[in-house]
Amino acid sequence: MTDIVEVTGAARVLSPCTGVCRLDPATRWCLGCGRTGDEIARWTAVGDPERQVILDALPPRMAHLAVSSASKPRPL
Repeated sequence: MTDIVEVTGAARVLSPCTGVCRLDPATRWCLGCGRTGDEIARWTAVGDPERQVILDALPPRMAHLAVSSASKPRPL
């Protein structure tokens, strides 16, 4: 499902940012939204088609991050 908002008569794909803004050291994906640092930096400069490509890549990345964090030992 794509979140869109109308801006001056044109629909825009919204940022998936959750405000976490911390990159996983192994994958370099944001732990909050799943984007790479480069994707985050370019977000405002790219159009909706490229934004949608990025959004489509996020669910498997976030699933991978969830599995990875679940398998890490917890501190005592």
